[in-house]
Amino acid sequence: MISRTKIKTRKKKKTNPELKETIVVALKNPSWNSITKIISGPTRLFSAVNLDEIDLHAKLGDTIVIPGKVLSKGELTKKIRIAALSFSLPVFEKAKKTKSELVKLKEEILKNKKMEGIKILR
Repeated sequence: MISRTKIKTRKKKKTNPELKETIVVALKNPSWNSITKIISGPTRLFSAVNLDEIDLHAKLGDTIVIPGKVLSKGELTKKIRIAALSFSLPVFEKAKKTKSELVKLKEEILKNKKMEGIKILR
């Protein structure tokens, strides 16, 4: 179990301003604790998930959270919402084909404070 103080200490070491903001927003919403612990840790432990794996685990209309980066291997076959720290460029083109929505993790935390209807992929 990681304390809020430890997470705040980890946040100070981060150099990416967007990541720092995401951690601050996540700390304000206790239901996002599991994600906060992951994104405050070492970046080498962040997830890198391909579209084919997301498509395998998602159902139509799901919201998928990736505490890391979404990579472009594979295709999406359903309309879903994906929230992640970052996306590789080809992912945007592939998501347009299925009209899937790609949002930054910070936006999802602000919109869905209680973390309802979310699947986390690592």
